[in-house]
Amino acid sequence: MDTRIFAKTGEPISLLGYGMMRLPTVGKDVAKIDYAAAQALVDRAIEAGINYFDTAYGYHEGSSEVFVGQALSRYPRESFHVATKMPPWYIKSEEDVHTIFETQLKRLQVDYFDFYLLHNVTVQNWETFEKFHVLEFLREKQKEGKLRHLGFSFHDRPDLLRKLVTKHSWDFAQIQLNYLDWEDQSAKEQYEILAEHGIPVIIMEPVRGGALANLPEPCVEVLRKADPNASTASWAIRFAAQLPGVLTVLSGMTTKEQLEDNIATLSPLVPLSQQEQQAINKAVEIFRRNGAIPCTACRYCMDCPFGVDIPKVFALYNHYQHSKNAISFEGGYEMLAETGPESCTGCQTCVDKCPQNIAIPDMMQKVVQAYKELPSQE
Repeated sequence: MDTRIFAKTGEPISLLGYGMMRLPTVGKDVAKIDYAAAQALVDRAIEAGINYFDTAYGYHEGSSEVFVGQALSRYPRESFHVATKMPPWYIKSEEDVHTIFETQLKRLQVDYFDFYLLHNVTVQNWETFEKFHVLEFLREKQKEGKLRHLGFSFHDRPDLLRKLVTKHSWDFAQIQLNYLDWEDQSAKEQYEILAEHGIPVIIMEPVRGGALANLPEPCVEVLRKADPNASTASWAIRFAAQLPGVLTVLSGMTTKEQLEDNIATLSPLVPLSQQEQQAINKAVEIFRRNGAIPCTACRYCMDCPFGVDIPKVFALYNHYQHSKNAISFEGGYEMLAETGPESCTGCQTCVDKCPQNIAIPDMMQKVVQAYKELPSQE
């Protein structure tokens, strides 16, 4: 496994980091992690040289941190780096900040965090962090040795990012970056701002929640022609990992096949050639014409007060856009019933929570309209 040196300490960090938000579960309940299957994945990851594990207070409805604490407890503390985050959604007082932090230490069974982040920094969430003096609290915890490196995960516009890195000092920053969002979500500009300030970059959503591993067939054909032996996901992982200043690339690996593919991709990393980059550019052009909704299924929008399963609705619609299988779309749409798009009232509760800045109610109407335009509904 390739590593990158964290300049602050000289420590090697695995270029592939394990994102613990999409672990295997028992059935469809995201809170019920399949401990045996997930432990096997962690063990294999460590065997392959992965030493960076990223979780958060709310992942798997609070179960991720508990699992990670148990899974890593069998290994020497100095052999891994654990990262977690302070969630703005649960902060209603300064006491909450203290309680959440202490809860995370207990869940993860550690005396200190290696990497600690302000979670999902947006204009609105930054106001929460400022109101309750979260940054000041975390600076104190850093002095106490309860966290070693302090950073943030970012989901807003470049102008806010520039303000944050100009006004405050950071050990690292985490941004969403992949070859589709390089232009579409200003990932290139965000990366360049961090590079300009010498801030190590941790990359999330390199495969855009799996979307870049499950491309429409015309996109896959372009990449397959350029390299018949490469997996679709490996193109996205390589694009992100090759950038200078990248410390680690997080991947939420649910299956052994995903884990093994990513390990192979970064053992070692082979940077993209000019011809390969051109193939990606062509695939992106085709993908943009596809009309998919840019949802990564992070579920930050959930729970909907009216019961709509937002990620599932968007996944159904995107599959339809990829496959053009009207029968499958119609059947899936009708199976959603009360959790489907027609239950959306346009209340806007979900909109501010979406890291992708998707106009969710508008997209719900788009899905409804697509259903109504099916030949069987006319």
